[in-house]
Amino acid sequence: MTGAAALGAGEFTAALHAHSDRYWHKHPFHLRLHEGTLGRGELQRWAANRWYYQKWLPQKDAAVVANCPVPAVRRRWVQRISFQDGTAEGRGGLAGWLALAEATGLDRAEVLDERHVLPGVRFATDAYVHFARTRPWTEAVAASLTELFSPGLMRQRLTALRTHYPWIAPSGHGYHATRPQTAASDAQHALAVVVASCTTRSEQDAALAALAFKCDVLWSMLDAVDHAGRTG
Repeated sequence: MTGAAALGAGEFTAALHAHSDRYWHKHPFHLRLHEGTLGRGELQRWAANRWYYQKWLPQKDAAVVANCPVPAVRRRWVQRISFQDGTAEGRGGLAGWLALAEATGLDRAEVLDERHVLPGVRFATDAYVHFARTRPWTEAVAASLTELFSPGLMRQRLTALRTHYPWIAPSGHGYHATRPQTAASDAQHALAVVVASCTTRSEQDAALAALAFKCDVLWSMLDAVDHAGRTG
């Protein structure tokens, strides 16, 4: 809202948190996953398509680092890249997600060659990466704040996978066992950066719009996966 007074830090923080209602934890696909009603093929489709999103996260975060002029933010943000890429081959978040995909019965090669990636998932993910590369770095950081809402969802998902899908090997649970704590720490850092950096109303509105955009990206990804399962 041009010309409007800037929100106070507490009010701005509350407005960011209010986007939890738009987060994808309430998507019908996630609800069915948590209820234990997904079939093997649906879980495989989800794992293979989510891989496409996961694999782009380090490059999305590299775009934030490249665009950010603040050394302290860059030093902390680069840890996100290290988490996903790992400190060595076979480690890190990407390796963990590949292990989950394999635990559902997918072959690693068919995940890596992206043969199962749906157009809607590709479009939404690519739009998010393009956003991070081309928008002001503070907006890219704000878009990442869906992580404020993710730790609880990932813990719930891990419980559901272990409880309702015992055919998934324990080797596939590493990502969801380790990511919630890291995501919570990353989210608190990003929140502090956004609140400190976005001090005018126009900057705050742009940050709120960025977070809404990211919620739409995630929801659109699951829409594509869910639709393919119902029509395939």
